[in-house]
Amino acid sequence: MDKVRVRFAPSPTGALHIGGARTALFNWLFARKHKGELILRLEDSDSRRSSLDSAMGILDGLRWLGLDWDEGPEAGGDSGSYRQSERIDIYRKYLDQLLDLDKAYYCFCSSEKLAADKEAAQLIKADYKYTGHCQTISRNEAEQRIQKGECPVIRFKCPTEGITVVHDLIRGDVEFSNCLFDDFIIAKSDGWPTYNFAVVVDDHAMHITHVIRAEEHLSNTPKQILLYHALGWQLPQFAHASMILAPDRSKLSKRHGATSVQEFRDEGYLPEALINYLALLGWSAGEDRDFWKIDELIERFSLEGISRSPAIYDIEKLSWMNGHYLSQASAEDLAAILYKDARKRGFVSVGCEKKFIRVVELLKSRVKTINEILDQGSYFFVRVSSYDEKGSQKYFQKEDSPAMLKEALNLCRESSFSSPENLEQELRQKADELNIKAGQLIHPIRLALSGRTATPGIFEVMDVLGKNECIHRINSAILYAESL
Repeated sequence: MDKVRVRFAPSPTGALHIGGARTALFNWLFARKHKGELILRLEDSDSRRSSLDSAMGILDGLRWLGLDWDEGPEAGGDSGSYRQSERIDIYRKYLDQLLDLDKAYYCFCSSEKLAADKEAAQLIKADYKYTGHCQTISRNEAEQRIQKGECPVIRFKCPTEGITVVHDLIRGDVEFSNCLFDDFIIAKSDGWPTYNFAVVVDDHAMHITHVIRAEEHLSNTPKQILLYHALGWQLPQFAHASMILAPDRSKLSKRHGATSVQEFRDEGYLPEALINYLALLGWSAGEDRDFWKIDELIERFSLEGISRSPAIYDIEKLSWMNGHYLSQASAEDLAAILYKDARKRGFVSVGCEKKFIRVVELLKSRVKTINEILDQGSYFFVRVSSYDEKGSQKYFQKEDSPAMLKEALNLCRESSFSSPENLEQELRQKADELNIKAGQLIHPIRLALSGRTATPGIFEVMDVLGKNECIHRINSAILYAESL
């Protein structure tokens, strides 16, 4: 096998979404598995829809996922430019070559004529195909008309007989009858190439050995193969990964939780979790495991493991996997990610980083996204202003509730707060003295300190808050309970 060279070629007309991220990952894993190279190419020839912000967002998303590229924007390389908008001279060269070989021709048909032809086909219930009307215009006549100001498109002369076979490394041989194709456009009236032409030129010029992309491109592949043959170029190998569908098997959309990579990052997902999830979205290592390290994915990845059946997107599974990675991550690393947002909320200030790290350590195994740490742990940094309604009815509105809270207050005043273990020992001793269950003190304390009925271990919570803060909050809870 020649040195593997694969490419990820997004169109910078929007953000990097789940489908594109998975395609990038499959290409990256294949390149790393075979000690090959990944080329990043921006297909930005559509100036009306492409934007620099989208291009930078795609690069940013790939970097956040940890998917580096060997050639492309910012990395450089010998096959540049890696932006289609800067390769017009290269496309012009091969357009002229096809025109010279009489394998392409200028088409001057107006949009009105094409619309009329399409309407005529509909009247007889036939599939519309371009009629080939301009094939008879000589090259000389076409160039004269261009000099007079007409702006034609360029069409490729498609064979009308035979079949084109796509040898797909995932799907096997897929046959297409050439009679289904019309003379498709390879350059628009403004001179810019269409997708099917530009992608062939770029993949050839960049020595791409394997084209790994989404199933939606399979229908384009026979046209691209015909262009390869017409230009006398060797074909790359093709592999089309199945579509990603919503749980109801409809087209995946944002309403199913399929957001951009940057939005996943902003919502509190870790790149390791998203990479792990995407790798298993339509690919199997042949082993019933959910969690894989990146080195293991590289070692085990193969195109044979990609399923022909659609992959089903499941945001719940992604969130579950993210929770696992959060529980395994170091509190220091997570705190560093959250630090800027925590500062904005007033949760942490210079000199209080250790407390913040302790809070993260307590909460990281209880959440599905990193942002939930700040939401669930807000009471560590902001005093309680209200109490859970059901909890209040259960622990603050009983006849003995104020008495239990006062015993908790005495406990805090008497304790040295030397450690969570010491606090637990003291509370259980207090419960024995009062001849009550420990829970009769624990639950009111929890609600008084957090306003919630569910928190990490209450003794760890007390230890983080400290003696004075615990006394203040329990005092406030006593006043509240006595007012009910």
